[in-house]
Amino acid sequence: MFRYGIEHELALLRTDGRFADFVDLTFGELQEVVEALPIDPADYPGLRIGDVGIKCKRWYVEGYERFDEAGVLQRCDPKGLEIRTRIHDSVEAAVDALRADQALLDDQLRGRGLRSCVIAFNPSRSGYVIDPPLNTWEQAHRQGSPEERTAHLHMLTYGPDLNLSSDEIADPVDVARKLTHYSPWLVPLSFSSPFRDGAPWGGLSARTFLRTGVRPAVLVFLDACAPQIASDPSLTQPARLAAEVGRIEFKAFDACPDPTLYGELLSLLTGLALDDTLPGRRTTPDAALHREVARTGLADDDVHAGTGELLAAAERALAGRVADLARLACLRGRWERRECPATAMLARYEAGEAVAGLRRLQ
Repeated sequence: MFRYGIEHELALLRTDGRFADFVDLTFGELQEVVEALPIDPADYPGLRIGDVGIKCKRWYVEGYERFDEAGVLQRCDPKGLEIRTRIHDSVEAAVDALRADQALLDDQLRGRGLRSCVIAFNPSRSGYVIDPPLNTWEQAHRQGSPEERTAHLHMLTYGPDLNLSSDEIADPVDVARKLTHYSPWLVPLSFSSPFRDGAPWGGLSARTFLRTGVRPAVLVFLDACAPQIASDPSLTQPARLAAEVGRIEFKAFDACPDPTLYGELLSLLTGLALDDTLPGRRTTPDAALHREVARTGLADDDVHAGTGELLAAAERALAGRVADLARLACLRGRWERRECPATAMLARYEAGEAVAGLRRLQ
């Protein structure tokens, strides 16, 4: 029995087509949207609320939190919204739940001059300035982990956390190290960030180019009493809820416009978790290799071949799991066509269509 969850970050557009981010969005504006959405007590204790109480529903405002010298929350600079599903017993249930919650969110956004947009990197800019500089309390707080130290980077990026856990996984740390090693050949299937600073940047994933290596490709949550692995970025973290113990969280994919692709990628991760043939292991991601792959994706023959080997290994490990194999067959088709969401975005942009608030100058 495998269990699955999806955390999906969304960018936003104004209804006139302008990209909306921390420059002109306010926390209150987005919190009004969240407050209009339903709360379900059955979501808990499976979902974490967090220290400052912002994450009290399946939807919440994603941003960078600022505190005073006593550690009291003063404001949150928003980058967008996040949807997170409960933990489900099948890939299909997790994907269906995400679709349903996306529909509820979109209904609320429509009446507030906003609409959701899926892209993995802010297409309009390349920097988020921490203003004013961190105070003494914040400096100490942001040194609590490698991820806290680099939290400002996520203000530019949008991606999913794809979660899986299972009693069939004897050593989740080993699986996390395997997925970290093979991440450069997995992530091109999801690339969806071909723009930055208002134009194409020359690659397919500005998100991967900026974040992976500085931030983790995979995290695994261990019992708080279990020994943790010291690394930068982290590979392990203490579980904050009982429901998190043993959870493997793949964090390196770009945000995907169609939740169907999340389902296919979850099946791929399941197969790789079950695989007992692939030898590669790393504790931290290969940042240089991720940057190379971010430029070319599956157009590079060596990358394409490496991704194909992972698909084949997952297919072997998933023998008899009909639904997973059907999803992998769809993913194999994407691989054969060397396609990812970024290639479609660039084609639309070149055709003169607006993409995430950008339009090519004729």
